[in-house]
Amino acid sequence: MSRADGGTGSGAGTGAAAGTTSGTGAGAGTGVGAEAGVPAVVGGPPGAAGARGPRPWWTLGLFRSELTTTFRRSRTLALLGVLAAVPVLIGIAVKIQTGDGGGMGGGPEGGPAFLTQITNNGLFLVFAALAATLPVFLPMAVGVVAGDAVAGEAHGGTLRYLLVAPAGRTRLLLAKYASTMAFCLVATLVVAASALAVGALLFPLGEVTTISGTRISFGDGLIRALLIAVIVAASLIGLAALGLFVSTLTNSGIAAMAATVGLLITVQILDTIPQLHAIQPYLFPHYWLSFADLLREPVHWDEIVKNLGLQALYAAVFGSAAWARFTAKDITA
Repeated sequence: MSRADGGTGSGAGTGAAAGTTSGTGAGAGTGVGAEAGVPAVVGGPPGAAGARGPRPWWTLGLFRSELTTTFRRSRTLALLGVLAAVPVLIGIAVKIQTGDGGGMGGGPEGGPAFLTQITNNGLFLVFAALAATLPVFLPMAVGVVAGDAVAGEAHGGTLRYLLVAPAGRTRLLLAKYASTMAFCLVATLVVAASALAVGALLFPLGEVTTISGTRISFGDGLIRALLIAVIVAASLIGLAALGLFVSTLTNSGIAAMAATVGLLITVQILDTIPQLHAIQPYLFPHYWLSFADLLREPVHWDEIVKNLGLQALYAAVFGSAAWARFTAKDITA
């Protein structure tokens, strides 16, 4: 009994002295861990280095890891390739039709007002391509990425290993949502850049005639095109949160992607039924095409602001639901 007590006291004293004077032992271990940015004790007692909460650079590192994983997947690259091909097809179709002496038409049969201006100014191909991809191609791509965010990890058996690291469920979910939003922006910019390149190659560039009939410089039109691309990307954050929530409900990535895309199609159908006009302003795709108001002079901001506010509301509601589900979920894979 006295030997055990003596051994304990001697070990504690030696460790404390060594940590204080020579930099070895338990005290040195804590100091090295703090300087290296790694906790000395994970889940240790209060007051230990590991109990001070996550380091900011750990969060950035987790986000970089998720971003790299997302954009290295062959599925993601294939989606970006399809999105880049859409403006090429639109530009070639317009060039062939106008080359045969035909016109693009006007009014409702000719599509959006800026679609008729592509032959006069290649910059309008950016607006036409974003209008063509926003209802279908862009949201489907985002639905695939968001739906696979958590469910894909669970299906692959890697979700448990991500949580074993000092990441935490909340920070992991935030990193996945941030990487999905980054994909929204990159996908939109890919469409815009492809359309600008094809438009410059096939059609002339110059002053831009707005929907209001006024003319602005090419530089001003280019700035508005960039702003439109950013707003289109922001229009998808509500869908990204919805897809992330669906992804926390299942361990099957394919099921989560299919459910997200199915919900997207269902909501878009509901948005076209006249009898449901009372609820349509609350559906996330309702104001998607409001970005066209940026091509007016002066710019009409009312529906653009409504769109951004609606997307923020969806992101808050379904982001919170995803957090509540993920933090209480039993991770078995």
